[in-house]
Amino acid sequence: MGKGDKRSKKGKINIASYGVTRPRPAVALKKKVDAAKAEPKVKKVKAVKAVKEAKPATAKKTVKKKTE
Repeated sequence: MGKGDKRSKKGKINIASYGVTRPRPAVALKKKVDAAKAEPKVKKVKAVKAVKEAKPATAKKTVKKKTE
């Protein structure tokens, strides 16, 4: 039960992590929650590329073969 123990409060402080044994400060957590509620996330809209107009279909040119 010391600084190397991940489950104890001393260990959490040493590792600088949070959890059940060492919860985050209530003030900092409240600010984070309030900030998330205040700013609604805006989705980015991708620019739509201009669609090329379809050209009218042209008849294929065929070459007649010479007959001998």
